[in-house]
Amino acid sequence: MGRPYSPGPKRFVFAVGDGRDDEVSVGDPQEAYEAFSAFLLAAPEDAETVTITDDSARQRLVLRLGPGVISRIDEADPARSAHLKVDRPHRLLTSTMLFFENGYAGLDHFGQWFADLADLDAAPETRGAARAAAITTEAAAIDEVGRIWADSGHVDPSDRYYVFFGSHGVDDDRADRAELLQLIEFLGLERVDAPAGAAGGEVWVRSDPRLDAESARWS
Repeated sequence: MGRPYSPGPKRFVFAVGDGRDDEVSVGDPQEAYEAFSAFLLAAPEDAETVTITDDSARQRLVLRLGPGVISRIDEADPARSAHLKVDRPHRLLTSTMLFFENGYAGLDHFGQWFADLADLDAAPETRGAARAAAITTEAAAIDEVGRIWADSGHVDPSDRYYVFFGSHGVDDDRADRAELLQLIEFLGLERVDAPAGAAGGEVWVRSDPRLDAESARWS
């Protein structure tokens, strides 16, 4: 069981496209996640859009299943929205647990969010470069590098290297990889050649005190 909602129970509305919707009342995020998983399992196979609405917080999470796009909407004043394209389908479901736990803000570090949905039509490398270019301070860059590492990386057993995109191929995580490579240069980190036998998409970076501090926060 997750941390109980306080006040609770909490009400969510699940909807498929413009059709079937279910309203659930749940006591904690895990219960909400299980209810949504059951709802999604019963959804039509050709469902294109699934929405989770939290009326009390005036927030929504929209999953566009075909293109693998997540949109989060906060209708408070001022209203805001952000959109994310995921490379791995399972991340669509992962995002829902973060939303059940902490709403809109719970997804802040989930990936490369863009304010304009049209930006997601760009090539992954273009999206990654744009995201990196928008980061102008060392603190923000280290935070983003930490986010990427926490999502798919590990520390080499020698304790001398940070490995990003562990065991991933070159066709995985293209946007995050493009962003990371620019941030490595921006921060003056030292990238090293991956050892023989490493997956083609791995990025190896020599340990740095800034990375050590950040990894402790994300671990």
